[in-house]
Order: sequence, then structure tokens, then C-alpha cells
Amino acid sequence: MKLFNLVIAFFLFTGAAQAATLTELQQEALNNRKIIEKYQANLEIGKKNVNLAKSRYYPSVDFSYTVNALDESSAIENKENSVAYGAITWNLFSGFQDKYNVKSAKLSRKAEEIRLQGIKQDIQLNVALRYLSIYTRKASLNVAEDSYATLLKIYNDAENRFNVGLIKKNELLRFKVDLDNAVITQKKAQAELDKSVQLLRREIDTDIEPEQLLFSEFDQLPGIRDYNQYETEMLKNRSELQTLQELTQAAQAQTKAAYGSIYPRVDLSSSYLKYNDDFGPAGDIYDEEIRTKLTLSINLFDGFSKYNRVDKAKLIVDTLQYDLIELECDLKTQLKNLFLDYGVSSENVEVAQSSIEQAEENLRITRMSYQEGIEKESDLLDAITSLSRAQYNYVAAKSEVFANYFKITRAIEGF
Repeated sequence: MKLFNLVIAFFLFTGAAQAATLTELQQEALNNRKIIEKYQANLEIGKKNVNLAKSRYYPSVDFSYTVNALDESSAIENKENSVAYGAITWNLFSGFQDKYNVKSAKLSRKAEEIRLQGIKQDIQLNVALRYLSIYTRKASLNVAEDSYATLLKIYNDAENRFNVGLIKKNELLRFKVDLDNAVITQKKAQAELDKSVQLLRREIDTDIEPEQLLFSEFDQLPGIRDYNQYETEMLKNRSELQTLQELTQAAQAQTKAAYGSIYPRVDLSSSYLKYNDDFGPAGDIYDEEIRTKLTLSINLFDGFSKYNRVDKAKLIVDTLQYDLIELECDLKTQLKNLFLDYGVSSENVEVAQSSIEQAEENLRITRMSYQEGIEKESDLLDAITSLSRAQYNYVAAKSEVFANYFKITRAIEGF
């Protein structure tokens, strides 16, 4: 039993420590998030709405049993009597209302399916951005730690130089101030990293440790294709556009259904009625009637409500079409801006890489000059600050490249 427990514990530990890629994290979020279940429930509601619309095609069956007690009998009705009644009613024609109501319900359910796809894309984008944030915060923490290590080494060297009288007290204090600032920066970077991990845990709705994240997706900068290709794919695949298109068609079907109240209505019914001169079926006198009738009816005037319903349905179609046009323009503008941001951030990565090399060489030369007494301590601190700034710029530029890439991928439903 002890051996069995050890084996189980080993597999649990290895499962918990298993490395996670971005794709695996996104799938974990799709499996765990309750918002997915919410929209799946909406799909079931849409299915029920379709069934409700189809129910109008079936006949209606009603039954009633009435017991009457009068103060005294009359010529036509006993003091105690009962009536059993049953009827089957079937609408044969109602201006095609049923047909278009069913069509509208199906299109609305289709819109919910597409909306669910968009929600999944949004969740995957959020996971990617949270994942990227951890990578960025971790890189920033590394920069802060390297800056602190450099300043600590220089401070220790300056302290030794102060002890032998090579530098003044105020020069040593300048190094100490920058070293303390590096400690504060390092603690802030660690806190930001911890907060990013918490946000990712919330996004995937499960516990995960930073050590499990591989970040292999960030080894190389991503590439993108021509803008026109992305715009074509976006207009074709974007769930928000498809949802509005389906809702527009559903509204058009509702408009046709609204016309049904203007046309005549045809109903077929068959009923059975049994009168008994007692409360129960054992009366002395009873009367039965079976009646089948075909009814043609049309409303001549209802205060213009049916025409207003038609006009209202038409206006709803118009508003949805306007929304569709506006959304297309907004999405195109957003995509163009994302491409602009992607291009600038890609160029900034190259510039930042070059700046790091230059800053490292500048720090090396300045440190040697300081040790020889040619440069001042302020020049050395400026060189350290320049290197840290160049490293932070590189981290920020690389993060922006991937953030824009993820947003472009979301724009075309590419996750």
C-alpha cells in the first residue's frame, strides 16, 4: 500500500510539474471557463426556441370536465349536471407566420453558435496576452537583477576604493543611492511578475507555476503576410460579422412573419361535448355532440398595430445592417492600426538590439576609464542606466511585436 501511494504521489507530482505551452494553456482555459458553459446554455435555449416555433405546426388538444350546481333545476338544465368537452384544433394557414418564425429561430441559434466561437477566440487571445505578460515581466525582472548585480559589484569596488582613500564619501553615497533604487526596482519587477501569474491563473481557471511555462513561442519573432490577405480572411471569418449577418437574416424572417397578421387565418377543429344531468357519468339524461368546423378569419382593424409591427420589424433590419457596415469599417481600421504597430515594434526590436550592444560597450569602456580615474562616478552610473534602459526597450519592443501579432491573429479568428 505504501509503495502504491508513493507511485500515485510521483505521478501527481510529475503531472503538476509538467511544462505548459501556449496552446495547452488556451485549451485549458476553454475547458475550464464557466463563460463557455454559459454560452453553451444559450445554445440550448436557442434549440428550445426552435422547438417552440415548430410546435405551431402541430395540432392543439384540449380537454375539460365541468361540474355545475344550480339552486334549482330549469327547463333546459338539471340542478346538478356535468359537461365533458374535448377538442382538437389545427391551424392550416396564418400568413406563413409559422414558417418564418421557425426560420428566424434557427438563424438566431446559428448566431449564438458563431458568438460562442468569438468568445473562444477572445479567451485564447486573453490567455496569449497573459502568457506574454509573464514572459515580459520575467524578462524585466532579469534586467533588474542584472542591473542590481552590476551596481552591487561596482558599489563593493567603490567601497574598497573609499576605504583606501581613492574616492570621497559623497561618491560612495551616489553608488549606494543607485544600488538602493535597483533594489526597489527589482522588488517591483517581482511583484509585477507575481501579479501576471495570478492573472493567467484566473484566465485559465486553474493553478499553474511560472516554472511550468516554456515560453518557446518567443524564441523567434513572428512573421505576418500581406495586409490584403488578412483583411479578406477577417471579413470572411470574423465571428462578430457573421453574428450580425445571421441576426439580420433572422430579423428579415421576422419581418415576413409580421406580415402574417395581415393575411387571413384558416383553422380546422373537431370537438366532442357530452352533457350529463348528474355530477358523474351515471346520469339518467345525457346529450352528446361531435362538431367539426373549418374557420376562415381575418382582422379588419386592430388600431394599426399589425402595420406598426411590420414597420418595426423593417426598422430592426435596417439597424442591424447599419451596425454591420459600421463594424466592418471599425474592424478594418483596427487591423490597419495593428499592422502599423507591428511594423514599428519590429523595427524597434532591431534598434533595441543594436542599442544593447552599444550600451554594453559603453559601460565596458566607462568602467575601465573610471578605474583609471579618467571618468567620474556619475559617468559610470549613466552608463549603467543606459544599458538598463536599452535592455528594457528591447523587452518592451519584443513584447509589443508579439502582442500585435496575437491581436492580428484574433482579428482573423486564427487561434
